[in-house]
Amino acid sequence: MHRPTSAHVASPPTAPAGCPVAEAARDLALPSTFTDLEFRTAWARMREEDHLEWTQVDEHNGFWSVVTYADVDRVLRDADAFTSERGTMINILGVEDPAGGRQIAATDPPRHTVMRARLQKALAIKSIEKQQDSITRLVREALAPLAADGGFDFAEAMLALPVAIGGESMGLPRADWPRLGELLVASIAADDPAYQHAAGTQATLDAAHRELFAYFQDIYRERRRNLGDDLISVLITTEVDGRTMTPGEVMSNCYSVLLGAVVTTPHAPNYMMTERIADGTLDRWAADLVATPTAVEEALRLGSPVSHFMRYAVDDVVVHGTRIRAGEAVVSWLGAANRDGTVFADPERFDLRRRPNKHLAFGIGPHYCVGHTVARVTLRTLFTELLTRFTAFEPAGEAQRLHSTFVSGYRQLPITATLAHPG
Repeated sequence: MHRPTSAHVASPPTAPAGCPVAEAARDLALPSTFTDLEFRTAWARMREEDHLEWTQVDEHNGFWSVVTYADVDRVLRDADAFTSERGTMINILGVEDPAGGRQIAATDPPRHTVMRARLQKALAIKSIEKQQDSITRLVREALAPLAADGGFDFAEAMLALPVAIGGESMGLPRADWPRLGELLVASIAADDPAYQHAAGTQATLDAAHRELFAYFQDIYRERRRNLGDDLISVLITTEVDGRTMTPGEVMSNCYSVLLGAVVTTPHAPNYMMTERIADGTLDRWAADLVATPTAVEEALRLGSPVSHFMRYAVDDVVVHGTRIRAGEAVVSWLGAANRDGTVFADPERFDLRRRPNKHLAFGIGPHYCVGHTVARVTLRTLFTELLTRFTAFEPAGEAQRLHSTFVSGYRQLPITATLAHPG
């Protein structure tokens, strides 16, 4: 619903209480909304209304929603007007983010730029190309059970894959990867029954964060004595403000890097294996593997693994005719922007060779996903292996979506497939 019209420079049509758009905007604060695909209908209605929507979450907290490509691009690019340091996800709305100014994802330029520079270099294409054999090996390991008779939980394998790839690049013991994966998913889907503790959402988040940070504290102590060329060593030796990062900053960024991999990598493949498994898209892709680079971008656009990023207005600012007051939260819905028909022709169509395709699945602006290169290389490798080695993909049970406002994806996705070249 709208705030009072005095908060607007140019008041759009008033959305009365109980109207579909107002109800849709309010529901976007609920993780349960994202357990089916009706949230996309809500986004479409909001785009059609062509103004910002205010969601009052509780007595003290609410947020503005931006859903068009232009508005999302504006908010995420303008780090001077919209800060990341007070929190970047709805699940901590109204709570000052303890990682603000310490974690790359929750730090504004210019400090953010300095913190990010060496990590970005370590994750650049030349560095990732050196890991291609390792990535291919881990992808093949993840897909190996699909060749066996019976069902295969594709979502479980996809959630594990980025932890394996990130675990190798960070020098983390293989035996630790499964538990790390569980904790990372719990930290972004604490409302999901598969991960939630009996004590509730906050207890789930607190327990996951405690265990993760205790783990990285132990890793930090060991790695500090045995520096190498892994990503954790890069973080330990990165200088910010004339000093190396503190242990807390290193641990926070270890968590952020691995979480980013878990958030971005699994859900484009999961999107393909749910919404495109029966419409012939996979067969067309398999027959045209040279299109894999552009097809991966299309899977990212339509899958939009990260649902939103949140920012806070630094000063009063006007966006799309609406005055946002200093300190108010603004939520940019990436998946809504990625289906904006003013930017993407026939936006619901999967186009294997769509060009241009300037989707926002990795964000935009100074906080553009630092791990986008490794995610892209992983996904190109995954789809090449998947579509070369297997065919006849079929659902083998009910798919279960994650209960999460932040990640749009699946935690359970049973499928079967046939070896393309048995023997």
